[in-house]
Amino acid sequence: MASTFSDARSYAAHWGLTGDVGVHDPSIIKEGSSWYVFSTGQGIQVLRSDNGTNFYRVPQIFLSAPSWWKTYVPNQTPLDVWAPDVKSYNGKVWLYYSISTFGKNVSAIGLASAGSVGAGSWKDEGVVLSTNGTQNYNAIDPELVIDASGNPWLAFGSFWTGIKLTKLDKNTMKPTGSLYSIAQRTVNSGAIEAPSITYRNGYYYLFASIDNCCSGVNSTYKIIYGRSQSITGPYVDKNGVSLTNNGGTILDSGNARWKGPGGQDVYGTNVIVRHAYDADDNGNPKLLISDLNWDSSGWPTY
Repeated sequence: MASTFSDARSYAAHWGLTGDVGVHDPSIIKEGSSWYVFSTGQGIQVLRSDNGTNFYRVPQIFLSAPSWWKTYVPNQTPLDVWAPDVKSYNGKVWLYYSISTFGKNVSAIGLASAGSVGAGSWKDEGVVLSTNGTQNYNAIDPELVIDASGNPWLAFGSFWTGIKLTKLDKNTMKPTGSLYSIAQRTVNSGAIEAPSITYRNGYYYLFASIDNCCSGVNSTYKIIYGRSQSITGPYVDKNGVSLTNNGGTILDSGNARWKGPGGQDVYGTNVIVRHAYDADDNGNPKLLISDLNWDSSGWPTY
């Protein structure tokens, strides 16, 4: 990873960003010539760039909480929304997001839709799935995945028994069937979350964040990956170790300036966004965007 943004494009294709780049758990989408980054925060925070590098903040998605939020997460901090995922599918833009309380699996994944990001006018599509503290998984960190046949799936999960995957109905964009377990760790309290899956040349690639976020420069977050020829797994890393058995090849563990990179989102197959904590700015989380490259064996790299 480049040590500064100023030399970004000439050094490993890390984008040189300017403007307002304060984010946590970013998800990116391009519409026309504009880029939008959705992230954790009040009502879902949104950044926009008209050239891909200079960002500015635009109005948040939710100005008030849908009434159903409190039903599923009674102790949620008002308008505190986590880890959104934004994607276009079937002529609409779908925005998945999560509500929860830190360290608990009393959580819910919600959905909003719009004709386009630029037009706004988001419609509350209600709850997608939830956990009430009795399950062995956690309904946060949603990720919409479109498989090679054009069918929608939802990956999600954090800690507990790891990352789950479920098929979605093409019309409702909500779950239709069983849950598959696609990644799990039994070390460091099971610290794995934030799935992002992309399909390329016969393989599904699962990216996830492991270890601990949210501690500024003391964060140990890092990005791992594995791949599978089936969307439901098994996903294995470069060494053939299953991601359901503590596997995962490290893509990014940060550097002297950028600590704890994670909360990543892969756009298409050639762009990756994530946050990292800036050691040169009191550990504030900021947006990083890089070209995602692939080696001759089909593994991702910067």
